[in-house]
Amino acid sequence: MSHTKSIEIGGKKITLETGRLAKQAHGAVLISLDDSFVLCTVTASDEAKPGQDFFPLTVDYREKTASVGKIPGGFFKREARPTEKEILSSRLIDRPIRPMFPEGFFNEVQILCSVYSSDRENDPDVIAAIGASACLMISDVPFEDPISEVRVTRLNGELIVNPTYDQVEKGDYDITIAGTTDSIMMVEGEAREISEAEFLEAIKFGHKFIAEICEFQKEFAKEIGKKKREIKPAEDNSELMNDVRSICEADIKSVTGTILSKEDRSDKNKEIFDKVITALAEKYPEQEKKIGNIIHDIQYDVMRDMVLNEGKRLDGRGMKDIRMITSEVAVLPRTHGSALFTRGQTQSLTTVTLGTKRDEQMIEGLKELTTKRFILHYNFPPFSTGEVGGRPGPGRREIGHGNLAERSLKNLLPSEEDFPYTIRILSDILESNGSSSMATVCAGSLALMDAGVKLKKPIAGIAMGLIKEKDSVAILSDILGDEDHFGDMDFKVAGTADGITAIQMDIKIRGISFDIMEKALAQAREGRLHILGEMSKTLNTPRESISKYAPHLYSMSVPKEMIGAVIGPGGKTIRHIIAESGAEINIDDEGVVTIAAIDKDQAAIARKMIEGLTEVPEIGKIYEGKIKGIKDFGAFVEIIPGKEGLLHISEIDNKRVMKVEDVLKVGQIVQVKLMGIDDSGKLKLSRKILLPKETAKPKEQPKEQ
Repeated sequence: MSHTKSIEIGGKKITLETGRLAKQAHGAVLISLDDSFVLCTVTASDEAKPGQDFFPLTVDYREKTASVGKIPGGFFKREARPTEKEILSSRLIDRPIRPMFPEGFFNEVQILCSVYSSDRENDPDVIAAIGASACLMISDVPFEDPISEVRVTRLNGELIVNPTYDQVEKGDYDITIAGTTDSIMMVEGEAREISEAEFLEAIKFGHKFIAEICEFQKEFAKEIGKKKREIKPAEDNSELMNDVRSICEADIKSVTGTILSKEDRSDKNKEIFDKVITALAEKYPEQEKKIGNIIHDIQYDVMRDMVLNEGKRLDGRGMKDIRMITSEVAVLPRTHGSALFTRGQTQSLTTVTLGTKRDEQMIEGLKELTTKRFILHYNFPPFSTGEVGGRPGPGRREIGHGNLAERSLKNLLPSEEDFPYTIRILSDILESNGSSSMATVCAGSLALMDAGVKLKKPIAGIAMGLIKEKDSVAILSDILGDEDHFGDMDFKVAGTADGITAIQMDIKIRGISFDIMEKALAQAREGRLHILGEMSKTLNTPRESISKYAPHLYSMSVPKEMIGAVIGPGGKTIRHIIAESGAEINIDDEGVVTIAAIDKDQAAIARKMIEGLTEVPEIGKIYEGKIKGIKDFGAFVEIIPGKEGLLHISEIDNKRVMKVEDVLKVGQIVQVKLMGIDDSGKLKLSRKILLPKETAKPKEQPKEQ
């Protein structure tokens, strides 16, 4: 039986429906907002796999092109691998939901969210997150506390929940917030340099609606929800735990309290592991995995206790201290811009490449086909952490980190009118021990300025951490990899000296308070200003000019009615200009022509050819033209590329010309004057009028007789 329930949020109705679709799924909800519909389903395996010691959750968000009445592009004409937008939306659902499953639940869970109808006004990703939570709530899968998600922007001073695409585009920021009834679980967004106070205002505004939607889900689940599965009690390993602790706890405390490099710490931890395995091999044969997990839990407790009770961090820093920073620019001679940014044991080698209009990325999705002139790609090779691994395409983590860095930088770029280049940043992480995405922001800012991109202000990023046990709280600036791993929060903040440009927060516990968030933001600002100061020692303003190896752009305009003449039939004319000049040429619908060339001479040739094509013949003007053809009655002269006029035989010379070939030859350059244009557009030329007139000889006087 179908069951439906609705709530109004921000003047828009959100509806949950179950019992009509996908009835064999363990939970299925069709969620709608206006004409956008997303089907969210959850299924879970009956048992955890033997030896399973982590929670295998998969979340996939997919946008069906039929939802907007489109047929997919490409050869196969069907949806293929997920787009970058779908991957990022999947992450927006996964990250707040994952911490809400109970400890010890290791059954495989799959959540699928499919967009079946889109109104092209509202982004369906936030309602997909609500639908995913709702289908978990009504299913038998253990999941007791719902999460909800909203998007917030500010337009003309007014805060708007779940804004349209157009409102987001015009607004001051685009922030997606997820949380429970009483706390925040995740934040992701970009902004045009807003203050920490403005950011908190947006979060508090969004959370009011999140709390409403969470209560709405609870009511929906009460009305239709299934009884939850029982979680098998964890195996009693207390004897093994005590034995492991007695052997290695002192060693772990010693290693944790010693300042070591990442490699040395890893080696010491391996020695501890080997020591325990050897000591317990006889009593606990083939229990290496369990022993490793217990050692991990002891390390977790020891590190957190040291931070909270002793005020010490793994590398000896204070809570607000930033690791040593070095940076260089122009490290690669033939790139258009480059930077090497190193913070502790995290290092990004970043390049900037400047391209033309033709290099823009085309984005196809539920919205109309759009183009993107700023692209940032992030690579995380396995050697950056001293590991061996394959080299497939970028994973979800790399897509997410690259997107965060891109959003951090994009709003400070010059406009296309001021800087008509396509810009690509490539960040390769060469070393990683904590927040390589924020290192990418710093390196990207430096590389852009090195490339001569007129960046409005330098931008830096920092990752904050949190250790929280009951009322004891420690906020850590510039976290290490282990502090992220053993901590409760990964809070990345990027921005300028004047405000925040992007933010990403993930929580491993069940939310944090606004008070903790406010303190973390203030501490992040201190760290960001310090990093900007270190970066300024290397390069603080963009270079005056772009690289000599980058294409130089020149613009000109042609009348709209002449665009066809420049392009030519089937593009024949413009291809000829490109071949002759060696320049790259783009012409838009308004008649703006952009010429890209490494060599100024190439651009000059292209400009001259285009000017010739679009020049309007002017009566009375003198032209140098080429003889294109000869007839008995005269010669045809090309005075402008593609425009010929008739030089009649009577207008060739002051003297009587019996045969055109006696005076002119095909290919000869002659100077002519445009005398007129008849009603049919034919040009009348004269050469004779430009020649010096012959002086008549005086008549002889008759002699006197």
